Amino acid sequence: MKIERENQTLATITLQNYFRMYEKLSGMTGTAETEAEEFGEVYGLDVIVIPTNRPMIRKDNSDVIYRTLPEKWDAIVNEIKERHEKGQPVLVGTVSVENSELVAAKLKTIGIPHNVLNAKYHEREAEIVAQAGRKGAVTIATNMAGRGTDILLGGNPEFLANDYLKRMEINPEEATPEQFEEQLRKAKALVSDEQKAVVAAGGLQILATERHESRRIDNQLRGRAGRQGDPGASTFVLSLEDDLMRIFAGDKVRSMMEWLGMENGVAIESKTVSRQIERAQKAVEARNFETRKHVLKYDDVMNRQRETIYGLRRQLMFEPEHREYLLGDQGVARDLLHDLTQSFLNPQASPDTWDVDTYAAEIESIYRVDPAKDADVDFRRMNPDQVEEAVWKKAISDYEEKEKLAGAESLRAYERYIMLNIIDSQWKDHLLSIDHLKQGIGLVGYGQKDPLVEYKKQSFDMFQDMLDRIDTQTTRALFNLEIVVKDEQEEIERLERLEQQRARKQAAGMAFTGAMATAATAGDTEEVRHTPFKRDQPKVKSNEPCYCGSGKKFKKCHGAGI
Repeated sequence: MKIERENQTLATITLQNYFRMYEKLSGMTGTAETEAEEFGEVYGLDVIVIPTNRPMIRKDNSDVIYRTLPEKWDAIVNEIKERHEKGQPVLVGTVSVENSELVAAKLKTIGIPHNVLNAKYHEREAEIVAQAGRKGAVTIATNMAGRGTDILLGGNPEFLANDYLKRMEINPEEATPEQFEEQLRKAKALVSDEQKAVVAAGGLQILATERHESRRIDNQLRGRAGRQGDPGASTFVLSLEDDLMRIFAGDKVRSMMEWLGMENGVAIESKTVSRQIERAQKAVEARNFETRKHVLKYDDVMNRQRETIYGLRRQLMFEPEHREYLLGDQGVARDLLHDLTQSFLNPQASPDTWDVDTYAAEIESIYRVDPAKDADVDFRRMNPDQVEEAVWKKAISDYEEKEKLAGAESLRAYERYIMLNIIDSQWKDHLLSIDHLKQGIGLVGYGQKDPLVEYKKQSFDMFQDMLDRIDTQTTRALFNLEIVVKDEQEEIERLERLEQQRARKQAAGMAFTGAMATAATAGDTEEVRHTPFKRDQPKVKSNEPCYCGSGKKFKKCHGAGI
């Protein structure tokens, strides 16, 4: 592969700070309660639990735990087979595509029809989920699949009607209202019968193959059953070799199972174990929250810098007048001049110690004024404030002359364009420097320093340096601007020369066309055809100037079509 240059960030923001930009922030989800602390701490939002529309009668069973993964997968397949034979729909939840395909392969071996819903089949996602509540249906899904589509017991009649139309080789989008209504009546009749059978069998059975690190995702899976007062049940089938169990709860549960003398293929169901698993999940959630909070603390530093820069850009783009900001008595250019004067001409020190040469070079570079040669500036007799005033008076006078030549409106547009470009360029470079700072700031921990505190200090210093560079480059670009005004008579003569060249070219072209037409019509056709053509002038080579006087090569002018 071709080795590319390192990518450079042009803008960056965390999701948390992006959401906090909104004046009003709210949301609705069925699984926010477990994350209430984070919503409160990050966004200042309270989580309020709203009662369900109808009583929730879903049965959430205790976790079923096996010793090994093979025992767990065998138990899951046997459970699916038993529910399928009874006519109860089953939704099997997996944490990965790999696990979903593993379960699918085992079901295929024993001949149980099923649908697999993972990232590989996202085109049929809504259709598969909508029919997951039909009698005896088996659907295997990853935790992200199918959200936003209700699972109706007995099936979804509208999706079923579309399926009937497809079997009739009719595109559902092109079907007439009569055709759709006819198939919808058939689908509703079938769904009504199947719904009664599914309700009698116990509703939708959620069979989860593993606990997730977040309780919220577990609750999302459970919530697929028991909608709008429907019956249903959920069961988590685990093993001691699952990642979460192995890392957080395996030893305690394994010792308990050995103490109970558990045999191969035998599971335990215990509220105590379920509570232990839930404590493990809370620990993982807390760790992940701390990680997100840590990232947010770093971005909060950048957020204040981001607001400053974007605020400056908005000011330049949308405020009609910004001359005062750039060139006023308290503007960017005057502040920079004051800083330079104080830096090189220390008012507390003797004039003999002043760095006059460097000061003069800086002033000439930025303001196009040479204090060493200016008769109004005398470093021996003036104090720093008087020198600064004299330099500013000369610089602003020269700039006002440029404004008269270019026009106030044109110069305002130039000022805005220059500063916006400089801000964007410097901000881009600053983001790159901040990225590099983040990569190495953790090393200060070896010196018994807090990385976050050091990051705040160093990023602030870098930001101040960037603002100084913006002011310096903007001032230099404005005061070094040269206005070029062309003499009016010179412009008129230039236009006349162009018109004469165009006229000569047109006349030569017409003469050439007339000669060819005369040769084609004059005298006997046979005579004209056999009479050799004689040139009055030498042959013009393709790279020589064209005879019409245009200044172009012959091959680019009248010789282009020859």
